[in-house]
Amino acid sequence: MLTLTDSASAKVAQLLKEENDAALALRVAVRPGGCSGFSYEMFFDAETDAEVDQVATYGGAVRVVIDATSAQLLTGATLDYKDGLQQTGFSIDNPNAQRTCGCGQSFS
Repeated sequence: MLTLTDSASAKVAQLLKEENDAALALRVAVRPGGCSGFSYEMFFDAETDAEVDQVATYGGAVRVVIDATSAQLLTGATLDYKDGLQQTGFSIDNPNAQRTCGCGQSFS
């Protein structure tokens, strides 16, 4: 399953608090597309399917949901958040990616 750094967990917790909906979880998925073959997708979702989704909790407040197909491609990956002059936003470090594009949003 995907790992969240402390900074990613804190940022997601902040964003979830702003949404003011306790049913929401962060859904992380891998979809076909992008310039390298697959692209990452992240959004808040209140729907989960116990038959296909894996759910993990980070920092006691952040639930992350990943479907079974995406979980295979995200095993060992880490979601991080940076807020600085050179880089701001979420990034995924995925050891399963053999190649990534320049924008860092797609991989193969």
